Amino acid sequence: MLYRLIVVILLMGISFKVQAQKSLPKDMVLVKGGTFVPLYGGDSTAVKVNSFALDVYPVTNAQYLKFVKENPKWRKSEVKKLFADQNYLRKWNSDLSFGSEADKIQNSPVVSVSWFSAKAYCECQGKRLATVEEWEYAALASETKANAANDEKFYQRSIEWYSQPNPTYLPPVQQSFKNYYGLHGMIGLVWEWTQNFNSSMVVGESRADVTIDRQLFCGSGSDGAKDVKNYVAFMRYAFRSSLKANYTVSNLGFRCAQSI
Repeated sequence: MLYRLIVVILLMGISFKVQAQKSLPKDMVLVKGGTFVPLYGGDSTAVKVNSFALDVYPVTNAQYLKFVKENPKWRKSEVKKLFADQNYLRKWNSDLSFGSEADKIQNSPVVSVSWFSAKAYCECQGKRLATVEEWEYAALASETKANAANDEKFYQRSIEWYSQPNPTYLPPVQQSFKNYYGLHGMIGLVWEWTQNFNSSMVVGESRADVTIDRQLFCGSGSDGAKDVKNYVAFMRYAFRSSLKANYTVSNLGFRCAQSI
């Protein structure tokens, strides 16, 4: 009887995964829910993350171009400064053109977009931005493990990427690191907006201390991290805390999520 019960439970789990995968939009994958301990806060209780879907790739310039063609208020010349600062789509030649760099950036992740514009894009697709908790949970995966927090090679690769200067042209999203879930570019491509990006603040009033170009940020709040060894995760939290919703940054893009 116990054996039969175990078999039924396993089959139900497999059935759920197959049904969820079938119902997902194209170019999204299922991230099976679970728990993890967030970096900040006094409560060490693990946070539960429900199963959700996430775009395989960050949104590309070509995809974003289609969006602004269909939604003129998000074009470079039309967007209100309340929703995107002066560096919005900085590398685009015009509202609807990449200029001579088209072949080099059309399949690369779109950057220099604000939280407002990223949110609007996702909503137009019937999706949403991932929460910080969802994004961090999915980003813990290496090529072979759903949780690679204790994998030194995975940790070192992240450190190496964060220490590199931004390239002149970002690579196509298809050429980026692919993790356990089938997600490309969670590490090693661009930073990404999240739905509740400003929910975790670091010590030192990050918003007030932010520099003009916003490309540099300080690790002075790392004393508040639960696991100070996990410096790469701290850097993401510190970076998010330095942002405001209308900021646009040259290595900050996004991808969309969907509840299951």
